[in-house]
Amino acid sequence: MIKTMVVKSVYALAAIGVLAAGCTRSMGASAMSGPAPMESTSATPAATLRTTLNALLGEHVILAAAATGAALDGRDRDFKAAASALDDNSADIARAIGSVYGADAEQAFLPLWRRHIGFAVDYTVGVATKDAARQEQAVRDLIAYTQDFGAFLQSANPKLPKAVVADLVKHHVVGLKDVIDAQASRDHARAYAAQRMATAHMKMIADPLAAAIAQQFPERFAGNPQADAAGLRTALNVLLREHAYLAGAATGAALGGRDAEFKAAAGALDANSVDIARAVGSVYGADAEQAFLPLWRRHIGFFVEYTLGVAAADRAKQDRAVSELMAYTQDLGAFLQSASPRLPKQVVADLVKHHVVILKTVVDAQAAKDPAKAFGGIRTAAAHMQMIADPLAETIVKQFPDRFMAELK
Repeated sequence: MIKTMVVKSVYALAAIGVLAAGCTRSMGASAMSGPAPMESTSATPAATLRTTLNALLGEHVILAAAATGAALDGRDRDFKAAASALDDNSADIARAIGSVYGADAEQAFLPLWRRHIGFAVDYTVGVATKDAARQEQAVRDLIAYTQDFGAFLQSANPKLPKAVVADLVKHHVVGLKDVIDAQASRDHARAYAAQRMATAHMKMIADPLAAAIAQQFPERFAGNPQADAAGLRTALNVLLREHAYLAGAATGAALGGRDAEFKAAAGALDANSVDIARAVGSVYGADAEQAFLPLWRRHIGFFVEYTLGVAAADRAKQDRAVSELMAYTQDLGAFLQSASPRLPKQVVADLVKHHVVILKTVVDAQAAKDPAKAFGGIRTAAAHMQMIADPLAETIVKQFPDRFMAELK
């Protein structure tokens, strides 16, 4: 049974210990001892910092969209569960800030960060009630907030100019507004497209924040957070985490009987699959990309079958889907091992098996109409994707050292 405390423990490991100590937490064996000078690696503390900030800020967008979507749809229990998960994410972001700048900064940051979420809620209420004045006030509050946020980060790190930060956060605010407007108009395809764009935009905040922190504390965050290897690790983590969230959104909509939303979420999930395949192809070539995409889509299809079995209370269909998913883990393991002998088939299969098992608990919680457990499970599922993304990134860097040159500066 997945509990909130499990989610918090996962994030405490990913967001607090990694940043506070300035040591690397990677699933690759080389991460614990640290790289030798001039060695190509994705496992530097600076790369970990970049990946962690991108992961947490991207999750913020996805959970905010889940909360506003549920609110506008009148699904009160779903809204409360999503809002609670969103606040847990806010606390994790604040802890990450505090692990760098101290407890006082953490305590100051959390209410500041929560403020813009409150303004987004005000805007959502204004949209739902067709109260133009409330919407306009919320937008004014959000724009003013960007200045306060920029001032806070500049006070912590002079390498982050207030105006630059404010402008980046303004784009974040506008992106969330686009999501809410699309949700309110019941244009689910546009809402999920806007959500993906808003999630991707968080890189524009996370990357310069990581770079500025690494420059400010070079002894704690060795390495170059802007290096290609760090970028690869971050990209794989962001894409695989998004996969988990979009899969959960699709199964939740399907089990909730929200057919139009299910189709839009499934479309966004497939677009994410295409992006993951492109990432594989950018390393291993077009043939690998073309082989990977249908293979990756297969496990999504099996999850659809499992979800249909749950919805119909068809135990045989559920069991068959689970059996197919377990067999699939071996196929994906074999594929990745064929691309890189550094990725043992059984190790990959075991990691993917955990992914499958966690997503299954999400579907089960959704079917049981336990949104709190479902959101706890999906946060755990998303966090677990680091167990796949990190060793995959490090393996690629070691396999192609000429393409991922020395990271330590």
